[in-house]
Amino acid sequence: MKGISILGSTGSIGCNSLKVIEHLKEFRVVALAAGRNMTKFAEQVAQFRPEIASCENEECAESLLKELHRLDAVPPQIETGEAGLVKAATHHAADIVISATVGAVGFVPTLRAIEAGKRIALANKETLVMAGELMTAAAAKSCAEILPVDSEHNAIHQCLRGEKRAEVKRVILTASGGPFRTKPKHEIENATREQALAHPNWKMGDKITIDSATLMNKGLEVIEAKWLFGFDADHISVVVHPQSIVHSMVELVDGSIIAQMGVTDMRHAIQYSLTFPDRKQNCVAPLDIAKLGNLSFEEPDIERFPCLGLAYTALNQGGTAPTVLNAANETAVQAFLDGRIGFGEISKINEAVLSDHQPTDAATLENILAADNWARTRAIMMMGECAAAS
Repeated sequence: MKGISILGSTGSIGCNSLKVIEHLKEFRVVALAAGRNMTKFAEQVAQFRPEIASCENEECAESLLKELHRLDAVPPQIETGEAGLVKAATHHAADIVISATVGAVGFVPTLRAIEAGKRIALANKETLVMAGELMTAAAAKSCAEILPVDSEHNAIHQCLRGEKRAEVKRVILTASGGPFRTKPKHEIENATREQALAHPNWKMGDKITIDSATLMNKGLEVIEAKWLFGFDADHISVVVHPQSIVHSMVELVDGSIIAQMGVTDMRHAIQYSLTFPDRKQNCVAPLDIAKLGNLSFEEPDIERFPCLGLAYTALNQGGTAPTVLNAANETAVQAFLDGRIGFGEISKINEAVLSDHQPTDAATLENILAADNWARTRAIMMMGECAAAS
């Protein structure tokens, strides 16, 4: 029985991963890591009985122990902070690590898991955006596999099976368009928190939902696609597909287009990343093609959604530019969620920080962490300047 470690077990991907593991009955959970939701985390620990449980800090650890006592469950080894995440990610019995934390917090633990030669089921796109060169080099050295859990990249992975790379013209990422797909620019810029979190198709965490509303999520996926599949920016396209049925496509040099279709349920992509190269019967309801109705596709509007264009700019600049864009965006999105800036300021802060940055080499951990820290500090300073000006 293969061992699995899940980083971010109480989030949407983590919870769905545990459902898939329950369904398959051929994996053993050896480590779980979560942030602050200790009530849910304790229930997971009590049910799956991992050897290690990691949480954000000592306060959370105390809360976890109380919750486990309430559930009459035996506590496992409890760890905290980044060190705890690393221990969960590199557990000796973990064959597969599901990296599903939100943002840069998953970067170092995922890197350590790659260095340890684990299979990485990657849902944390920020790790490859921040440090794609470093991650892929580490995977090549350790022979670790990186399999995407994002529905779009997972779809491309499926579409590329058996195809000769020289015969692929481009990969096409689909985007739902988010809650503001048909809204004019001034309405988008003045959107409320509630409006931005009202995604029409997917139920996700707050950060990724806001990224979907700005289309930054798709921009980050463009950067991630470069490192997962080896295509440059000119061979990675984005098309808006409101129904979210076609998860992504691959266009071949002869004009053929291969598309992967499915219901809007992340359990399909998660299971594929766990069982690859085999396919197993899924617990997800099948797609009823006869009831689909129309499938529509549109070009993305960069003027209304400038974050997508910024991602292409960062990818073309290379080096630490994607690291900086990711860090600025995480900082700005959190500020918006906290009510400290308006929705329209997210893209403006991202653009300003990226413009101020002189990219450096991104092949070392030190350079990446330095660029990440610089961008967060610069974004905070800009937000302070904007507040003072208003």
